[in-house]
Amino acid sequence: MEFLLWNTQILVLHSSSMTNATQDLFYFILTGIPGFEDSHIWISIPFCCLYTISITGNTTILTVIRKQPSLHQPVYLFLSMLALTDLGLTLSTLPTVMQLLWFNIHKISFEDCFAQCFFLHAFSFMESSVLLAMSFDRYVAICHPLHYNTILTNKVIGRIGLAILGRSVLAVLPSLFLLKRLRFCRSHLLSHSYCLHQDMIRLVCADIRVNSWCAIAVVLLTVVMDPVLIALSYIVILKSIVGTASWPEWLRALNNCLSHMLAVLVLYVPMVGVSMTHRFAKHASPLVHVIMANIYLLAPPVMNPIIYSVKTKQIRQGIFHLLLQRKVH
Repeated sequence: MEFLLWNTQILVLHSSSMTNATQDLFYFILTGIPGFEDSHIWISIPFCCLYTISITGNTTILTVIRKQPSLHQPVYLFLSMLALTDLGLTLSTLPTVMQLLWFNIHKISFEDCFAQCFFLHAFSFMESSVLLAMSFDRYVAICHPLHYNTILTNKVIGRIGLAILGRSVLAVLPSLFLLKRLRFCRSHLLSHSYCLHQDMIRLVCADIRVNSWCAIAVVLLTVVMDPVLIALSYIVILKSIVGTASWPEWLRALNNCLSHMLAVLVLYVPMVGVSMTHRFAKHASPLVHVIMANIYLLAPPVMNPIIYSVKTKQIRQGIFHLLLQRKVH
């Protein structure tokens, strides 16, 4: 409550100092957990645990794959990309969230906010692209097993990785470039503890139709297209094994795809939940929107290492081998 009163005073002073409502902003104010400002230090405990699990889990996955020559295969190289993306997604929000909860620092500069927005959205799009690439890997492994190593060579995987990186950067830059050209004059209070494009654009006092069309195009070409293509890949896989595979082969194919399917659900179910909340629950408590946004950003980085550690025998064996090596030393 004290923070809200303090922030209201800032907004009043800021509004009174503006001329013709066109003064640019040089900083933004981040919001913590609405209604629980006095409990931020306690709320930081579960957040700290989730960030620790994410960083430890994804770092372990990367270490195991790097140190085990038997895991230098296409499927595990794609898993490395996923772990790197999850680390980037975690580290992009960690500084502002924890400094807000621990030290009550709500202010973030204009440049830092745009930088965080870029990395946050780029890694989000990258996560979706990596999962799409992993679905292609599963399609080749099941439908063309004899040509798996000749189709997915290290050179091809490297090109796919570069394509994912380029696609994610190009998906984010136009929207941010268009946003940065506009003038912010309505407020400087963001509704989350990190900077999101859809949150920042609400503060613009200019025509945002071009920005909206650009954002829609990006969403259609990434967030919508990727799960559709992933679903199509699984439809093709099912068609290829229906009537030709025995029951053990069915189970083997399902087991090979299960980890990837769970990772897809962990990403897209919260994403759909956030979209539905923004569209159909606009008048819901701000706390609901904040919780949904944090689930969307933290669920994949936290759950993916757990899913692949539990469901992938080779990863489990690599982790045990790594732990045994540390005990010996």
